[in-house]
Amino acid sequence: MTNIAEGFDREQRYEHGLEVLRKIDGEAGQRVVDALADVSPELAHQVVAWAFGEMYDRPGLAPRDRQLVTLGALTALGGCEPQLDVHVNAALNVGLTPDEITEALLHSAVYCGMPRALNATFAAKKVFADRGLLPAPDGTA
Repeated sequence: MTNIAEGFDREQRYEHGLEVLRKIDGEAGQRVVDALADVSPELAHQVVAWAFGEMYDRPGLAPRDRQLVTLGALTALGGCEPQLDVHVNAALNVGLTPDEITEALLHSAVYCGMPRALNATFAAKKVFADRGLLPAPDGTA
């Protein structure tokens, strides 16, 4: 299995990664890259070119499955709420539903512990609220 970026030069890898980043993370991913521009432009480049241009674009997993793995890993690490914000948005962008995301975070409690699952769920709740995806207080959508 190879990915499309194989054989690209440095700038082509970046441009390809930027396309993938925009499809998956949208504005949230671009904000991360922009925030790194003055302190570590090379890290920003690697996030785009390597993480998105090469790893996220591999053919072995669908984007929604990659996001489930990412949510689980960030939950397990703990202290990654800013990255969870980006990746909960990304999970929604690639077709996961709020129910699937919260179920994945609930399942992570078994392996990561309740505090980390709670923190991840509260990060997801913020994203859901920002996107108007929380049920109304009376229980209606």
